[in-house]
Amino acid sequence: MTTTQNDAIYSILDNNLSRIAGIRGAVLLANDGIKLSAYMLERDQAERLAAAASGIASTMKAISREIDGGGVIRQLVEMDDRYLCIVGCGSGSTLIVVASRKARLGELGGETVRAAQALGEWLGTPERSQAPTS
Repeated sequence: MTTTQNDAIYSILDNNLSRIAGIRGAVLLANDGIKLSAYMLERDQAERLAAAASGIASTMKAISREIDGGGVIRQLVEMDDRYLCIVGCGSGSTLIVVASRKARLGELGGETVRAAQALGEWLGTPERSQAPTS
C-alpha cells in the first residue's frame, strides 16, 4: 500500500472515528487477517488485533451463512473496560474499532459503519490509469 493510499485511509478513519467519545484506535484489515492500516494503535498491537479479529469476523460470517442471515452488518464485543466493534468494508476488508466504555454504543456503531462504508467505497474505486502522453 502506498503512502498516498495510507494517508487517504487515515483521513477517512480520522474524519469518522475522531467523533467517538473514548476512541482508543482502529485497524483496517484484509479478509486474510493482514493489517492494511491502523489508527491510533502501535504497529505491533494493530497487527495482533487484525489477526485475532479476523477470526471473529470469519466466524460470524460462517454463522450468518448457516442460518441464512445475509451479510453481517456489525459485531459488538463488550468487555469490562473496552468495546470492540467489527464491521465489513465491502467484499475484501474489515474495520475493527476499539473504544473505552465511555463510548455511547449508538455513536460507536453508527460512526464505525459510516467509516466502513466510506472505506468500502474508496477501496472499491479502481485506480485511474495514466492518460496517454502525446
